[in-house]
Amino acid sequence: MVSDLKVKDYDKSFEETQSKHTAIEQPDDVFGPEDNHDIQYKTLSWQFVAFLMIAEIVSNGMLSLPNAMAAVGIVPSLVLTIFLGIFGLYTAKLLVNFKLNHPYVHTMGDAGYIMFGPIGREVLSIGTVIFAIFSAGSELLSGQLALSTLSNDGLCAVILLVIFSAATFFIALPRTLDRLSWLGFISTVSITLCGLLAMVGAKVSEVPDRVIAATVPTSFYDAFLAVTGPVFAYAGHFMFFILISEMKQPQDAMKAAWTLQVFATLFYAIFSVVIYVYLGSEVNSPALLSLSPVWSKLTFAIGMVNFLISGGLYCHTAAKLVFVRIFRRSRHLYSHTMLGWSTWIVLCFVSTGLAFIFAGAVPIFSDLVGISASVFASWYTYGIAGFFWLYDAFYLEGGAPALRRRWVGTLLAVLTILSGAFICVAGTYVSIKLIVEAYASGAVGKPFAC
Repeated sequence: MVSDLKVKDYDKSFEETQSKHTAIEQPDDVFGPEDNHDIQYKTLSWQFVAFLMIAEIVSNGMLSLPNAMAAVGIVPSLVLTIFLGIFGLYTAKLLVNFKLNHPYVHTMGDAGYIMFGPIGREVLSIGTVIFAIFSAGSELLSGQLALSTLSNDGLCAVILLVIFSAATFFIALPRTLDRLSWLGFISTVSITLCGLLAMVGAKVSEVPDRVIAATVPTSFYDAFLAVTGPVFAYAGHFMFFILISEMKQPQDAMKAAWTLQVFATLFYAIFSVVIYVYLGSEVNSPALLSLSPVWSKLTFAIGMVNFLISGGLYCHTAAKLVFVRIFRRSRHLYSHTMLGWSTWIVLCFVSTGLAFIFAGAVPIFSDLVGISASVFASWYTYGIAGFFWLYDAFYLEGGAPALRRRWVGTLLAVLTILSGAFICVAGTYVSIKLIVEAYASGAVGKPFAC
């Protein structure tokens, strides 16, 4: 009898807690029914979502992988690349499931609101905008480097940055992602062809006395500094909610995630091994700088298409988050109104402008990108997925008994959270130490320098 009373009390307590948590979210889809809308968002197929995922993830970060392999050796680098690919697929699965369980979610901020309340929404929303703008800035710098290489440094780097930023702004302007879907396909072809030609160029530019090692003894600092490339080469999950929200069939999202992770993992592994084997331990980052001048120009010219489209996607993402936040459930979201379009254009301009300012005015910008990736991408790509699983298992499947019953999933979720925390702390430490060393050595340049 006492036991029955305890069970009833627990059930009542669980139901009250569950209702309190589910009350903070809206049950309907983020864009709602669109039959009579002028602007319809839910139009993407899973194939084009896969192209957009590949376009924004398999980008300039890939070019640092051979240098990371040179620092730790072939075996550790390959093991880490393959493991992170599998881990990224697992966290993508948790993210997709959370989105399907909560159609209201459009961004990481919405997910944070459901799990952690208003503070969680603001922290994760701001983090998404910061990381998107910093990622766009990284693409702008890659585009600037490509233009500098192609022009033999014939123009001031700042002018080239302005040119590339202007083109990026126009790429970001379409209101819906389906307007960028074919560009995602072109971007995927671009970075794939860039990588394939870089491998051919590495063979042509083969270094005679190169050093190749299966493993390289190193300190924790140097090792983690090197592996940040593979760790953050998969860092694109922060865009997944936005991409899935514009799918015709969100339940097909895992097909896109499978395509992305299998392609990225195989491509990363093959690219890094081939480049490292032919160029050896002195390979640069980005690896295209280690090729002969002709092959360097050829690969930069092709890869630049990806840098441009990826930068546009990141600026579009930052603008889209704020735009939907402002006009959610307003006619300005889905109608051709003066206020809606003027606000959208201003947001795209501001996001691109901020990326330009950070990329050009901050001499240590690449290290700041590392800090932003450590603080935010470590959670968006890895750690926060564990919270998604724990939340849904607890509030949708029966509370603490469900967590105990599904103990394997609970354990994996907890380990996922701990992994994200470790990457966050270690990555931030390494990035901050890099900045300190750069200032101590006098290696820091000047803002907007040619």
